[in-house]
Amino acid sequence: MNKILLATIIGLASSQAMAQEIKFAMEATYAPFEYMDENNQIQGFDVDIANALCKELDATCTFHNQSFDSLIPALKFKRYDAAISAMDITEARQQQVSFSQPYYDNAAGFISIKGKVADIDALKGKRVGVQNGSTHQSYLTDQMPDVTTVPYNSYQDAFIDMQNGRIDAVFGDTAVVAEWLKKDDKLAYVGKPVTNPKYFGNGFGIAVNKNNQELLKQLNTALAKIKQDGQYQVVFDKYFGK
Repeated sequence: MNKILLATIIGLASSQAMAQEIKFAMEATYAPFEYMDENNQIQGFDVDIANALCKELDATCTFHNQSFDSLIPALKFKRYDAAISAMDITEARQQQVSFSQPYYDNAAGFISIKGKVADIDALKGKRVGVQNGSTHQSYLTDQMPDVTTVPYNSYQDAFIDMQNGRIDAVFGDTAVVAEWLKKDDKLAYVGKPVTNPKYFGNGFGIAVNKNNQELLKQLNTALAKIKQDGQYQVVFDKYFGK
């Protein structure tokens, strides 16, 4: 076969391989980052960011709903290509997966029924709901042992239990608890946001299998591009306002 023709075929094959499907896993009960719409489709900030990245990479995104504590194991077993699910970049997680550059600055906060908990110190002896496998769970276990940590598969279940009096507060990302404040005027923040850098404040990252450094490089390049050309800001304003 003509060497030039062979090189062209190889080049086309390589290009087509790049334009592949990227399977993203996420836990879709975490509005505004990811949630199910009325048509049972996953929507949210993370979905729109991933779609913008895939557009830059000439790839097709697919989104798969998984429990949060199963996301990293699923990546390690190569069931999915990446996880984008409001996941804090932490040292413990970096030992298991690789992370992209941060795509969202984060902090955490407590929320409760108005008047029920005066401040963070008053949470001692109280029951606080968190998402199972989250950095919020780790923080309470390590830093607030006087609090009874109650893990849930989804924050939606935790908020329902708090409204029904089964737990006293919920601890989650500030953007998420802010969504519940908008929906229910009986709720209020407890104390100030928590930004302990061991658990929070390093930003959310897209996680990939440690052996998939090529995809990580592509995602970082695309992320830098959408931040530079304004696509990221359009998505941010859509969910968090200007």
